Amino acid sequence: MSDKVSDNELGGFLRARREAITPAEVGLPEGPRRRTPGLRRSELALLAGISVEYLARLEQGRDRHPSPQVLGALCDALRMPLEDRLHLRKLLKGDEHHFLCAVRPLPQREVRPTVRALLTRLEPTPAAVVNYLGEIAAHTEGYARLFGPLGLLDDEVPSLPRYVFTDPRAKEAYADWERVADERVEAMRFGLTRHDPETTELAQELTILGGAAFTERLATPTRPARSSGTETLRHPAAGELRLSYEILELPMADGQHMIVHLPADDATAKALDLLDGRRPGSLRAVGG
Repeated sequence: MSDKVSDNELGGFLRARREAITPAEVGLPEGPRRRTPGLRRSELALLAGISVEYLARLEQGRDRHPSPQVLGALCDALRMPLEDRLHLRKLLKGDEHHFLCAVRPLPQREVRPTVRALLTRLEPTPAAVVNYLGEIAAHTEGYARLFGPLGLLDDEVPSLPRYVFTDPRAKEAYADWERVADERVEAMRFGLTRHDPETTELAQELTILGGAAFTERLATPTRPARSSGTETLRHPAAGELRLSYEILELPMADGQHMIVHLPADDATAKALDLLDGRRPGSLRAVGG
């Protein structure tokens, strides 16, 4: 067990956040004779759907292994910002070190030369190679011009599910964020049903960082994953764009697929041409 968790930093962190938030901030009445700063344990337990006794064990360090579902519910109840959720996640990862270092298959983050050559041929079309975790392993320059300003490529290893569920810019970027979030969860289900440790680890992370927006989708019945469709993006330079997308599966051994975006109408085709520094009319709409 890590020193931080053994010193009950997890319990202290939860207690400090409980005492720092007011009843009014979570929609509760102040009530008379309030002797404690912030929320009472009973109030937080009610909001998070757990027992008062269990919350007391967590805060006192008598239980140091809460499930991601419990922590996600506490984060939601405490209105924790992403920075606090990330800190909480770090505390848990330190405690899980003994099994996180076990040998296990890793998602493929390298792209075969022929697939990279295909991406080059697709320029300036926005296209990316994505592994089974939703990590972007390679992309065209056209993809960078389209999605870079939206913040999707900011991380060292860009991740579609992390962006959708943890970056507030995603809800501004995707006009139909709810549908996009549904599809990100559906893309993870195969790995979860075969108990892939990497997918399970990602799901635990998003349970804490994304909270109910992620867990409620995970609890819904499985739906067929879409391999094509149309989505609307709000781009800071190009405005509102309607894009058709196709998901092309690569050989099973690669563990990857390619996502290709094409303009769904003439206005989007012109906007992408201007974004790429091309004369309008170079790209043609494919229809929605």
